[in-house]
Amino acid sequence: MTIQLPAAAMVVLLGPSGTGKSTFAARHFLPTEVLSSDAMRAMVADDPNDQDATDAAFELLHTALGFRLARGRLTVVDATNVEAWARAGLLAIARRHGVAAVAVVFDLPLDVCLERNAARSDRVLPSRAIRRQHALMATSPPALGKEGFESVWRLADAGSVSAAAVERFGR
Repeated sequence: MTIQLPAAAMVVLLGPSGTGKSTFAARHFLPTEVLSSDAMRAMVADDPNDQDATDAAFELLHTALGFRLARGRLTVVDATNVEAWARAGLLAIARRHGVAAVAVVFDLPLDVCLERNAARSDRVLPSRAIRRQHALMATSPPALGKEGFESVWRLADAGSVSAAAVERFGR
């Protein structure tokens, strides 16, 4: 699959922890194009795993997103984004700046997410957190177009994540 993206867009990666969102972002986008919730937690608290820093981290992420979109820069939001209220805030920023909102859904099976999470060396989330994220994500794809995403790309297994290519069009 070739994911086609406008040159100026907000790309929201959506999926539970352990689906390969950060690896995908690192493979297909410049580091400056990716706004990661973990990196923002690290920036405000010196620890990407400090959940107490989440509110500040997302405030910083939203601010940076607004600055980038105002300049017409493609920007990738690397977070779970499994809850509609979280996506609504991102979509409002994209609308305010008149750029396309694109969702890339990492719809991998729960067992893959749990296995990858357990194998992590940097941080392992409780399995209940992964299960909750997976359940929330399962209800998202049908509603994404109605929420305001102009295009939705679905990666349904590890092979499709690995094989996906990204192509940009426009200015």
